[in-house]
Amino acid sequence: MIGNIIVGLSAPTTPAGIELDYLIVAGGGGGGSSIGAGGGAGGYKTTIGSASIFVSPSTNYTCTVGAGGAGGTSSSNGVVGSNSVFDTVTSTGGGYGGAIGTNGGAGGSGGGGGGTDGVPGTGGAASPSGQGNTGGNGVNTASNYGAGGGGGSSAVGGNGSGSTGGAGGAGTSNSITGSAVNYAGGGGGSTFNGGTQGSGGTGGGGAGGSPGNAGTVNLGGGGGGGSYNAGVYSGGAGGSGVVIFRYPDTRTITIGAGLTGTESAASGGYKRATITAGTGNVSWA
Repeated sequence: MIGNIIVGLSAPTTPAGIELDYLIVAGGGGGGSSIGAGGGAGGYKTTIGSASIFVSPSTNYTCTVGAGGAGGTSSSNGVVGSNSVFDTVTSTGGGYGGAIGTNGGAGGSGGGGGGTDGVPGTGGAASPSGQGNTGGNGVNTASNYGAGGGGGSSAVGGNGSGSTGGAGGAGTSNSITGSAVNYAGGGGGSTFNGGTQGSGGTGGGGAGGSPGNAGTVNLGGGGGGGSYNAGVYSGGAGGSGVVIFRYPDTRTITIGAGLTGTESAASGGYKRATITAGTGNVSWA
């Protein structure tokens, strides 16, 4: 998949194709409810900072942008985010944030563990490895019972404390579009009544709250956990992912049916295509 290797198992190994860089961010996990934890950020994969790939002209490649997972309601966990895909490259959806006393789910980055006055939840793993970080742990103390923050692409989620929800793990800055943007931040954990809600990680993570705040669309941030406060328990939804391509400005992309996306004007020797939703094919000429 790197250097002069063509994407796709059946493609020839030759540098005669089109040079391509990508950023593939999956959908973030939803935050848990009722002293719920933050959802994990969507998996993060990019060629920026490493070797470009090469694709064959006039060849269709599958592309999918993962949706964010729903936030938990009542006393339920959030929902795992959906994968984003380009050909054989998959970024894994973010893990769900645990509800009260429940462990966080595994994903591109793991969701945080829920807080409780019983046995607190532990943070979910980043699985598969290399796409993000683990979620933070919940805590059991005399009051407030802070939940863990979801993992981000650059940092683990923060642990809850007696009066504060754990912060979401930080995302990662990427300049594939020509401007630096942070992607894939973890969602913040929540607390019981009167505590301080955990902040969302840079890169679109939603803060904990009543209800939890949603992750930012097309940044792959995890949703914030839902606090137990005045009967409002719900966690925030994870933010949807994104797929971005950069290629020589002499080339043009075709974005197929089922996908929502745009191609930029030429700048600095490149064009960029940003795919924001759907499933379909892309090709270059």
